[in-house]
Amino acid sequence: MDVPLWLAVAVVSYLGIKLARPSWWLVAVLLLGGYLIAHSFLGPVVGSLINH
Repeated sequence: MDVPLWLAVAVVSYLGIKLARPSWWLVAVLLLGGYLIAHSFLGPVVGSLINH
């Protein structure tokens, strides 16, 4: 069974929010921070650290 990555991330995110019940501002900060890091000069560095 092939599951698209976006669907897997959406399901894990939904379950994480429902089970851990973090503050909505914390979720927004993490999403915005991840987006900004991915599109900055740190993106390749973080990507290489994750892939190793």
